[in-house]
Amino acid sequence: MEEEKLLDRSDDIREPVVVPAGQGRTYDMRRIQAVFKADGEETAGRYSISEWWLEPGTRGPGTHAHSDDHVFYVIEGALNFMIGDRWSRLEKGGYAIIPGGTPHDFENRETVRSGFISLNTPGGFEERMAGTDGIAAALAAEDLRLKT
Repeated sequence: MEEEKLLDRSDDIREPVVVPAGQGRTYDMRRIQAVFKADGEETAGRYSISEWWLEPGTRGPGTHAHSDDHVFYVIEGALNFMIGDRWSRLEKGGYAIIPGGTPHDFENRETVRSGFISLNTPGGFEERMAGTDGIAAALAAEDLRLKT
């Protein structure tokens, strides 16, 4: 029902959005930082776009799947992505398409900070980030250092 509400906004009139570098709604999860550039109202529920930054030697949230599609685009360093049952290493400029329902995860196995852009469609992903029971709080409470 909530997804239907997000998708049924085709007649919404949206305003252009310009987000300067370093700006956006930030979720600090200690070793991971997510900066949402547009979601919800800005996109009329069509998509969500965010930057994700991982410190060296940082694991992601663990294998998970959800209904929205992802496009991950590496903007700095290199990251390892698990899609389905296969890990791939992508360097700056590499991207991955992850259809909704596909198990996935990510890690920074490098010795430098790495980052990627996440484009999710439909929008609404940011709604799962906030609050004491949201993704950001859960990840901030975990030790996200990769085990060696």
